[in-house]
Amino acid sequence: MRKKHLEIFLEKVPDYDTPIAEIEQYTTPANIAADILYTAIDDIQGKDVIDLGCGTGIFCVGAKLLSAKKVIGVDIDPKIIKKAIEFARDTGIDVEYVCCNVADFDGIADTVIQNPPFGAQKKNRYMDRIFLKKAMEIAPKVYSLHLTVTMNFIRKYISTLGGSI
Repeated sequence: MRKKHLEIFLEKVPDYDTPIAEIEQYTTPANIAADILYTAIDDIQGKDVIDLGCGTGIFCVGAKLLSAKKVIGVDIDPKIIKKAIEFARDTGIDVEYVCCNVADFDGIADTVIQNPPFGAQKKNRYMDRIFLKKAMEIAPKVYSLHLTVTMNFIRKYISTLGGSI
């Protein structure tokens, strides 16, 4: 599938009806998701992929369309997981969804692709760390979106976890 066709399909993935600000729910735009998925294509095709904090499943659907062997989406919000399940079912895309706190998720994969909360909300100040730590525990390859201004912190934190960027 060409990147532009993937992007067009990903535009159909549902958005949040009422995003929960406390857990920093926001949608990854289809063009950005397609770009990231194509950047990661060698770590997606024929691989097991997990999306931590999957929301409505844009990375999950995209990974499956790019021939991932197995895809699991993890999110804490049962309403949004239900919406993701319905979209995957309605479009015939085989994705498994798990409703749980990312810190409690127990699974392994070849690749994690995630757009985690940035930890900008006072209540969730260190959520980005929880997502990064879990991602590195469950997969040798991690694609994760973060604010540019946090790059030095992210480099140092990944290094303390034994990883590299």
